[in-house]
Amino acid sequence: MTEENRLMIRDLPAEERPREKMKALGAEALSNAELLAILLRTGSDRESALQLAVRLLSQSGGLRNLPGLSLEDMQEIRGVGPAKAAQLKAALEIGRRLATMPPDQAESITSPQRAAALVMEELRYKKKEHFVILLLNTKNHLLSREEISVGSLSASIVHPREIFKIPLRKSAASIILVHNHPSGDPSPSQEDLEVTRRLVEAGNLLGIAVRDHLVIGDGCYFSFKEKGLL
Repeated sequence: MTEENRLMIRDLPAEERPREKMKALGAEALSNAELLAILLRTGSDRESALQLAVRLLSQSGGLRNLPGLSLEDMQEIRGVGPAKAAQLKAALEIGRRLATMPPDQAESITSPQRAAALVMEELRYKKKEHFVILLLNTKNHLLSREEISVGSLSASIVHPREIFKIPLRKSAASIILVHNHPSGDPSPSQEDLEVTRRLVEAGNLLGIAVRDHLVIGDGCYFSFKEKGLL
């Protein structure tokens, strides 16, 4: 790298330095690379933290791919050692937890949009299908989130016996079915339709209503309730 390319953040005008820019304009004014540069804190003797952040985004395939990288994956990128990888992983995990934090006890889950928001950031990046259920009480407050299976959705994997034993044990009044499509397209398959029908029927027999079935895509969702399929 030539000397002219070794532009350090301290060499930038004050208003262009990520931390100063955040202080003046707010975090929302920063680019993805500038936000990452603040997390990285330092670069190396070859490049600034900002240049490292730009290369990290480029080599990882963009911001949306960062949550899926392991610590080992991050450390394979030149300039990202164990400490920087840990800092990034911790920040990404905090973001995921905030996005999936259950609502306050006083808040009811009364819409598909609210239910989808609880699981979107957790499921949208998964490489396999994850089938989970949200357990609700009589006031539609969230009791718990339970993972049932990992793998392609099928009648054998999501048998009513496996689905309803947890709500029965925890005295749930109703449940919301959720699974993701790794393709990013939430359009339901024929298997999705058949499994949903069977589970709704089983829930009616057991007195545990199936409020909705959400299929999570990449930043979008399909609600069986909204589409009149329940």
